[in-house]
Amino acid sequence: MPGARRAGGITKRCECRGEDGKRLSQACPQLSKRAHGNHQLRQELPADAEGNRRTFRRTGYGTVTDAQSDLDRIRAILGLVEDDEDGARRVGDLLAAVMRDRAPIPDLAEVKRKLVGGVAMDSAMTVGEWLEEWVESKKTKRLTTAGYRSHIRVHLLPGVGHYRLDRFNVAHAQAFFDSIDEQNEAIAAENQARREQEARCKWGKSSRPPAAESARLAVEREKLAAMPPYRLITGAATKQRIRATLRTALNSAIRRQLITFNPASWVELASGKRPKGLLWTARRVERWRQTGERPSGVMVWTPEQIGQFLDEAESSRLYAFFHLIAFRGLRRGEGVGQDEANCDLDSQEITISKELVVDNWQVFEDTPKTEEAAGTIGLDSVSVAVLREHRIRKVAERDAWNEKAARERAEGKESPDWVDTGKEFVDVDGTWLHPEKVSEEFRRIYRRAGLPPINLRDLRHCAATLIHASGGDLHAIKETLRHGTTQLAGDTYTSLLKEVDLSIAERAAALVPRARRSDVAPVAE
Repeated sequence: MPGARRAGGITKRCECRGEDGKRLSQACPQLSKRAHGNHQLRQELPADAEGNRRTFRRTGYGTVTDAQSDLDRIRAILGLVEDDEDGARRVGDLLAAVMRDRAPIPDLAEVKRKLVGGVAMDSAMTVGEWLEEWVESKKTKRLTTAGYRSHIRVHLLPGVGHYRLDRFNVAHAQAFFDSIDEQNEAIAAENQARREQEARCKWGKSSRPPAAESARLAVEREKLAAMPPYRLITGAATKQRIRATLRTALNSAIRRQLITFNPASWVELASGKRPKGLLWTARRVERWRQTGERPSGVMVWTPEQIGQFLDEAESSRLYAFFHLIAFRGLRRGEGVGQDEANCDLDSQEITISKELVVDNWQVFEDTPKTEEAAGTIGLDSVSVAVLREHRIRKVAERDAWNEKAARERAEGKESPDWVDTGKEFVDVDGTWLHPEKVSEEFRRIYRRAGLPPINLRDLRHCAATLIHASGGDLHAIKETLRHGTTQLAGDTYTSLLKEVDLSIAERAAALVPRARRSDVAPVAE
């Protein structure tokens, strides 16, 4: 029975052999000497699933104290399951595996957690094996799963994949994330060294360098070729996403009863807050032209700069696309995935329900990532007029394409007709517009206009500037940009809106008429 007292104890044995080659064991005359032989522990274990008896044995202890310590630990583990037949069998399986593999005696608290959680006692699965099994079973959106795979392949497998899943702890997880910081420091130093070496490889004059200088430059370029290439550091926000992947995977392991505790939930990381949006003021533009540095990860054009961009973009076939993002804040994937049927120009509204997403350059259609991202927003009269002109232009492109295709087919060439995909914004042949093509066109336009750089997603942030400058609050920004909460909008735009608020402050001050005379002396303190 599980509650019965189990036999066991400490004995002493040696490896001496008699003339016949057999081990003398207890018959060795030297065993009475304290320094001779080793101590051995023996403890009866619960029967296996077939009812067979089994015994835990371990030898090699130098002192009886060491042997007794391990025996006490084994008996404490067995004491956890005195009245639990199923638990006794599971503990017996665990200790039998420990004896077979010469593994350390398990920690009592760890065994107790596994018993309570009902998880496997002797699983040898590694963190890496579980991560790969977990990600293969994911039913998340394709791009989300691709992000999980990237985190696992690039960071988690080489960093923590070798640990046993059931022995992975907070210290292991914390050391992994700390190592990313150490690697970042090394990468930053290597990048700086490469920049300095590149400077030594430049002649810096329009004339041809003399022979001695050419020889020196050749040596410096050889040194540069031997240096590591530029690498990106892993930022605070990326580390937060890596931890989120690990935490989600380990939570799934808990649900599968493989582990009982999630170490990733207790790792301390630096904040990965979103960067504040900043306007490209004249002072910041001047500084950027001098140093090439962007003051923030989210830079936003002023209304005047937005106007300059749109003026330059009018000659582009994608002008309406950029106009819609700048004023109504669509995301890039939402813009190229927008169905023409969901752009109701008569009712002045647009419904966002699909997006085109890029995965390794391959484009696929998907629904918006969050419930808040899908929704209907209003269109101002200017945007409606721009979209009507765009549709006229698109029809002209379609007709010109089909006429050309007909002529080429008459000449015996293979030339397909324009493809009707039903999208509002399409490529010249009617097929889906690749999102990166839009970004490339965006960069060409703002460079021609001589504007400071922003990313295409920052043009969406420009919509927040225009909404607020026209009197809208954070709630209006949230609704138009389809954020989940006003806090998300506030975290990104607080600094940006503070600058826009200066004009509101000036107007407020001008509302109060004053009759203060210029000859009135200030009151002395």
